[in-house]
Amino acid sequence: MLITQTRPVHRGAILAVLLTGQFMANIDTAVANVAGPSIGIDLHASEGAVGLVVSGYVVAFAVLLITGARLGSSLGYRRTFLLGLTVFTAASLACGLAPGITTLIVARFIQGAGAALMVPQVLSGIQLHFRGRDRLKALGYFSIALSGGAVVGQLLGGVLIAANLFGTDWRPIFLVNVPIGIALAAAGRRLLPPDPPGQRDRLDLGGVLALSTTVLLVIVPLLLGAERGWPTWSWVCLLLTIPALALFEYGERRTAARGGRPLIARQVLRNPSVRAGLLAHGCTSGTYFALLFVLALYLQGGLHKGPAYSGFAMVVWVAAFGLAGPILPRLRRGVRWMPVIGCLVLTVGYLSVLAYLLLGGLTGPLLFALLGIGGLGLGISANTLIGAVTSSMPAQYAADLSGVVATNAQLSGALGVALAGSTYAALADDPSRALGVVLVGFVVLTLVGAGAAHRLVR
Repeated sequence: MLITQTRPVHRGAILAVLLTGQFMANIDTAVANVAGPSIGIDLHASEGAVGLVVSGYVVAFAVLLITGARLGSSLGYRRTFLLGLTVFTAASLACGLAPGITTLIVARFIQGAGAALMVPQVLSGIQLHFRGRDRLKALGYFSIALSGGAVVGQLLGGVLIAANLFGTDWRPIFLVNVPIGIALAAAGRRLLPPDPPGQRDRLDLGGVLALSTTVLLVIVPLLLGAERGWPTWSWVCLLLTIPALALFEYGERRTAARGGRPLIARQVLRNPSVRAGLLAHGCTSGTYFALLFVLALYLQGGLHKGPAYSGFAMVVWVAAFGLAGPILPRLRRGVRWMPVIGCLVLTVGYLSVLAYLLLGGLTGPLLFALLGIGGLGLGISANTLIGAVTSSMPAQYAADLSGVVATNAQLSGALGVALAGSTYAALADDPSRALGVVLVGFVVLTLVGAGAAHRLVR
């Protein structure tokens, strides 16, 4: 219904509002990594406490994504987006003014929760307001916001900290969100169409608790266990994931049997297209998040380059990634097979960088150009995979698909960072060899993704 009521002239403004929120959330996923040392010195905080500033946001974000998506279905996507934006902006102000490390950690958790309310509504809005080639074009810009936000976060963090505006050191990386958030909230209230009236689904609180516990048991050891050498507690948490997931599944079945609305619609989980698309998207996007992490280790720790150099190394990747957005909607033939082609181009990108290392290359323009091949491949695969998954079911499942796609990307990214980071650390005495071994793993994962994408399109 919303698709026919929303005039095309307004859809660009709707997309701009939604993607700005997505971009802000992604920037803050990465920006604190650069600020970690400055925060530790300024607030006299331990390394573990600074780690919680970085990981607390990601934990809250990942754990509450599906809950945020379901709230979008219960309250309306516009109302939930603006609520999440308000929480995110207020928490950003609290982060920037934090007098001590404890306040900063709590504010970062709240900031992540606000992002989890806001972000799923972006994909829901795209599903509701765009169809066909227009949706593919919108998803292209959506993918740029996902990929570009992480890189801009690294660059922006380095620039603002180096500028030391008015002697505020690291604080502007959070305070910059406040005027942008206020302006975006005003634009959202004016430009986003009202949520349609009608009966809303009740939120399955038992499912929220069970799923949040399950995701928490996965994300915490992946984020914190890997950097601490996989202590016993991290393995215990991962093992407890199995009974927690079984309890969630049991509760979901009971809710459905009683005629209630499960946290994730059963039709979504049973759809073979959705499952294949999630596997392909998880394999490919997981390698991207891992590449961001490992490439920074390689350039800064292995080759002793600066943070700014490390951030600029991914600019070509993001630029190539962005090419997929305008190119794909113009294709007349072969669009159906683009998810497979994108995964294979990404594989070629990783193989090219691997060959460069084997031939004795270390860094420089050629390395960045080869990374661009991978960026183009990920742009093609991400756009078309998300498009295929979200188009495989009616609009009534938009919130379910948004939550599942976003959570899948976060968990895949955390798993990729944990495995690639641990592998690189074990071989860090020879940085080129360590990066090469990690790239071999990326090649395997992207080929698995290509196989899953083939199953999806077939």
